[in-house]
Amino acid sequence: MRPDDGIKKGDPLLVVDDISLSFGGVKAITDISFDILKGEIRAIIGPNGAGKTSMLNVINGFYHPQKGTITFRGQKRSRMRPHEAANHGIARTFQNIALFNGMSVLDNIMTGRITLMKRNMLWQALWRGPAETEEIENREIVERIIDFLEIEYIRKTPVGRLPYGLQKRVELGRALAAEPSLLLLDEPMAGMNLEEKEDMSRYILDVNQQFGTTIALIEHDMGVVMDLSDRVVVLDYGQKIGDGTPDAVRNNQDVIDAYLGVSHD
Repeated sequence: MRPDDGIKKGDPLLVVDDISLSFGGVKAITDISFDILKGEIRAIIGPNGAGKTSMLNVINGFYHPQKGTITFRGQKRSRMRPHEAANHGIARTFQNIALFNGMSVLDNIMTGRITLMKRNMLWQALWRGPAETEEIENREIVERIIDFLEIEYIRKTPVGRLPYGLQKRVELGRALAAEPSLLLLDEPMAGMNLEEKEDMSRYILDVNQQFGTTIALIEHDMGVVMDLSDRVVVLDYGQKIGDGTPDAVRNNQDVIDAYLGVSHD
């Protein structure tokens, strides 16, 4: 895992401050503030269209907000590009799987090491000396991730041939290969059956507890959210309507109304 500039467990690793994002006249996010503490699992929940994925896109630089700042590892930014986010230790999985279907599981996970490789393209092309040593070191790290995710038996299989649940596990492996300080998971269990959800929940907990990785999680399965999360922030129509422990959020009337579709007079 990367160093976090002296940030201790329980201190803010990322702070979202008064973020607003619009697309033309459509407000996706309005004046949202919350933090993510180092070492925690922080869930971001809300009904469809609440702005959850837009918030992740702001955090890792896909979208640039019109207002507000993101402070990550003590550095405040009004905007950041995706490659900068990756270089600074933010990794991501997506709602829709984004893997290289023709490449093997091993090679897909290896792509997560790109930002950590130091040798230039000439060295990589020659694959001699330092480049060869670096390649071997990175492959050893990837093999450990493959063992951790229990996918040794498919390590050479093209991911396009794998069932959905295993593809989601490979995508998690690629994100872990980047050794993130902050791991963003966008609906990691969408479309999974009960057994696959149980497996993914176990891996997420192990990533958090064994690797010490801070996790921000979007998930619609409230049972999973309540079981995994240390704290939950709730969005609705681009606004924050709840923030606290799972128990506090579960009993928040605004949150209950939003999920039940109750209108306010």
